Amino acid sequence: MIDFLYSIDVSVFYFINHTFSNPLFDKFFPFITEVKNWYLVYAIFWLILMIKGGKRGRIAAIGILLLITVSDQISSSLIKNLVERIRPCNALPDVNILAGCTGSFSFPSSHAVNNFAFAVFFSKLYPRFKVPFYIIAVLTAFSRPYVGVHYPSDIIAGALIGSLIGYLFGILALYIDNKFPQIKLFKKNEN
Repeated sequence: MIDFLYSIDVSVFYFINHTFSNPLFDKFFPFITEVKNWYLVYAIFWLILMIKGGKRGRIAAIGILLLITVSDQISSSLIKNLVERIRPCNALPDVNILAGCTGSFSFPSSHAVNNFAFAVFFSKLYPRFKVPFYIIAVLTAFSRPYVGVHYPSDIIAGALIGSLIGYLFGILALYIDNKFPQIKLFKKNEN
């Protein structure tokens, strides 16, 4: 049974990695999969939450720092080291590798865990913006098998794990926001 599931995983991986391959996607997906390309967007978004977001925005800004730390550690330091799955770019022949193929483990995709944790967390706090949050998470997750560094099952598991973490953090942030309406985070004293 495990061999059968693995063969499906490999078939879907090659379908994404080879069949979808085209010059436009070969530029787009490596760009969006690279975390460094998002740093400025993340910094601006975080500053907007802190400066213009009011109490909920400040809770979200602090919460996202904790959320990403927790989700990344659960994925990268805990689960990957327990499962020890070799990346497809290191295990399979004829992989179209468009991003750095590291020797780190594959399961689950930390990109998927972190981006889905982010999307679910912010969708709980700001439901009217959930569509862009999920589009970014899906595109980033899809980019991982496209660039050759993750199996589809790594992405699915990462999305589920990240969604659970994001949901729990979202519930906690809403609880803090609703339970303590008198808290004024980082507001200057007025005399």
